[in-house]
Amino acid sequence: MTSNKNKESEVLALLAAQALDEKKADDVRIIDLRKVHGAPSEFFVIASGNVPSHVSALSDHVFEIIKKATGLNPHKIEGYQNAEWILMDYFDVVIHIFQKEKRNFYRLDELWSDGEEIPISQTKNAKQ
Repeated sequence: MTSNKNKESEVLALLAAQALDEKKADDVRIIDLRKVHGAPSEFFVIASGNVPSHVSALSDHVFEIIKKATGLNPHKIEGYQNAEWILMDYFDVVIHIFQKEKRNFYRLDELWSDGEEIPISQTKNAKQ
């Protein structure tokens, strides 16, 4: 059961990354946090948008793709109003969509660098 749950989380992260890539997000990364003690989720998906409207559009597209593929809604979405940093919480997968300046300021990629980065090329296998 646990390995099935892990696989579902990984597929969800890959779907999110693929959705972000489809809408031209910059520097899309999946960080596997399953082996990081004290991590808040199993995966982070991190990406950047150019302006608030792009960040919102990225979030909307991720929502639509995940909902269509899995039927899941995020537990919580934060930051949508100002669209500088939108956080989409799917419990085991947390998606962070930043404006570039905010991403450079918070540096989540560096903060969670103990996690293993999953190549984005795997996203092609996630969608069925």
